[in-house]
Amino acid sequence: MPQLTRFQDLHRGERAVIVCNGPSLNQMDLSFLRHELVIGLNKIHLGMERFGFAPRYLVAVNARVVKQARAELAALTAIKFIGARAAAHLPEDAFTYHVPVLNPPVVFSRDLTVGVREGGTVTHAALQIAWYMGFTEVVIIGMDHRFTYQGAPHETRFLDGPDPNHFSADYFGNQSWDNPDLARSEASYAEARRVYEETGRRVLDATLGGACQVFQKADYRQVFDVN
Repeated sequence: MPQLTRFQDLHRGERAVIVCNGPSLNQMDLSFLRHELVIGLNKIHLGMERFGFAPRYLVAVNARVVKQARAELAALTAIKFIGARAAAHLPEDAFTYHVPVLNPPVVFSRDLTVGVREGGTVTHAALQIAWYMGFTEVVIIGMDHRFTYQGAPHETRFLDGPDPNHFSADYFGNQSWDNPDLARSEASYAEARRVYEETGRRVLDATLGGACQVFQKADYRQVFDVN
């Protein structure tokens, strides 16, 4: 069984980029990511060839997402952190680690071997993993934080037709997905910001036109020195 302890403080003092999956990615030239240490989320593989980068790490904790994309995820050479609830869909191997998913009252876990709290969004799980790995600065892009959907937050629905909420129309198009719960996500992000700043680190939200107001905002062109 792979040991998660090998990742503790592995990247102490370094910068990570968490690439979320919002449509704003389609408005960016992401070639600069070839020179960054990238943590991808869920179905980022749908854009890797077009965007021209490959993540070093990938985080997917939702069992439905892992089941839908298990073949594509298995083919990735990125180190994958997979929620233990999805273990049946993607077994552990040299590139794949199962991570326990915690329940309340935990909001932000500082110990990956104990698990992570999903907190309504895979981005929050990725922030906990990045903290455990010792990153001093985490820059988020593609976290548009706006969705079009029917039904209640966190309700499982079938998305009939193309997906308008992610960078690819095929992301959840004609598939089941869990409606977003933005209030829950924001509460999780607030705790993530508190922990990062309490330990002398920071999270920058460099999403192009992102609606989330929890993290310190930044212009990705200035952060990554791109035109």
